[in-house]
Amino acid sequence: MLISSKELQKYLGNQIKRLRKQANLSQEQLAECIGIAPNSLSSLETGKSFMTIYTLEKLLKTLNVSPKELFDFPEIAAKEEDKYEFIQKSIKIIENDKEKLSVLYNFIRLLV
Repeated sequence: MLISSKELQKYLGNQIKRLRKQANLSQEQLAECIGIAPNSLSSLETGKSFMTIYTLEKLLKTLNVSPKELFDFPEIAAKEEDKYEFIQKSIKIIENDKEKLSVLYNFIRLLV
């Protein structure tokens, strides 16, 4: 199942909110720890905006989670064979887009 960037933002926002609450942090506390304004964190959690790689790095450290934990969305959990097929289809779709391939490469490097 392919998801749009807007859907990704929404899933990621839900995950950030869940992990923040799990860490017993308020929006204000987490925002301060990662160096952004509370209203910016609110926009992230509601899926209205995305973060820089710098903010992502600080978020991972502050919440003490791996990239896999942050991007493993329970809402779209798939069977193992579906995950492999999804990755293959996604690469095929973006194979001629150097910018998207670069982003994918960087995410994979974070995971392994």
